[in-house]
Amino acid sequence: MADHYQTLGVARDASADEIKRAYRKLARELHPDVNPDPAVQDQFKEITASYETLSDPKKRQNYDMGGSNFGGANFGGGFSDIMDAFFGGGGSRGPRPRMRAGQDSLIRIEVSLHEACFGTEREISVESAVVCPKCTGSGCVDGGQPTMCNVCKGRGETQQVVRSVIGQVMTSRPCGPCSGYGSIIANPCRECAGEGRVRARQDINVKIPAGVETGNRIQLSGRGEVGHGGGPAGDLYVEIVEAEHDYLIRDRDTLHMSLAVSMSAAALGSTVSIESLDGPVDVHIKAGAQSGAPIVIKHKGMNRLRQGGRGDLIVHLEVITPSKLSREEEDLLKKFAELRGEKAGDAHVKGHDGGIFSKIKGAFTK
Repeated sequence: MADHYQTLGVARDASADEIKRAYRKLARELHPDVNPDPAVQDQFKEITASYETLSDPKKRQNYDMGGSNFGGANFGGGFSDIMDAFFGGGGSRGPRPRMRAGQDSLIRIEVSLHEACFGTEREISVESAVVCPKCTGSGCVDGGQPTMCNVCKGRGETQQVVRSVIGQVMTSRPCGPCSGYGSIIANPCRECAGEGRVRARQDINVKIPAGVETGNRIQLSGRGEVGHGGGPAGDLYVEIVEAEHDYLIRDRDTLHMSLAVSMSAAALGSTVSIESLDGPVDVHIKAGAQSGAPIVIKHKGMNRLRQGGRGDLIVHLEVITPSKLSREEEDLLKKFAELRGEKAGDAHVKGHDGGIFSKIKGAFTK
């Protein structure tokens, strides 16, 4: 339980004037406007509670006799009023500006893999706040201007004298009639209702650089929301969403695709044409190619954003084993097996020497 005398730093027989002076000194040091530290604010509340108790003769007597620390004190809204009064409500702030900066905006657009690779231009339609065409941001009818508030005389705040535990003090509050602006719009613009901006749709041309990917953002300065009172616009951010390709898979600047080839083409070797982002490209399959074998085609992958150069296109072979054979095909395959000395049921377990087992193992140990 806190000792009120110790909290204020005064003796137990201190006079009312000594208690008041001690409180004023501490309040000037610990007021939230001077020191916003939450721990200091708690100290500020403690010294105020102590002063409330010791400055009242009956509460002080009750406290000295071992009664409640707070002596039934009821702060209500008084605590805030006392502090605002003591420091003038945080000091004179002056009128609020009618013109304020606008907010940033965000829009997402979808691009194809081809557009992401090579870049493109896109016209987008955006609905946002723009300067009111009727009043050009003033908020007034027929080119008028706001007039000075007769209540606060343009200061944006009013002052009044209030009584508190530390005597009569002057407080400052935002002016009610003008909402703290210091001026009043007597005849607001009918188009924007005095706000100086309206909602409208506008078309914007966006240049999308080569190499973008999902999540990249393009910043368009000054193309966001216009601020209140026709204030400067914020920025517009265009976020890229890359559409899924039919058969190409992207891994940063590398592209992957799966190519199904016949068993005979894999065994004998072949050259096939595939459609890449650059158009038709020949893929050379070496004789004896195995299923899953990668074929690297240099510089046919994605452009690198802001770095230059391109990644590679990797073609993964998938050797297709026929599931149905004619009698003639079956006889030919049996003859082929005999020529190679192969027998039905021939198989062997492959060790850890880079075969399929090592690939499976690697997938679990990454």
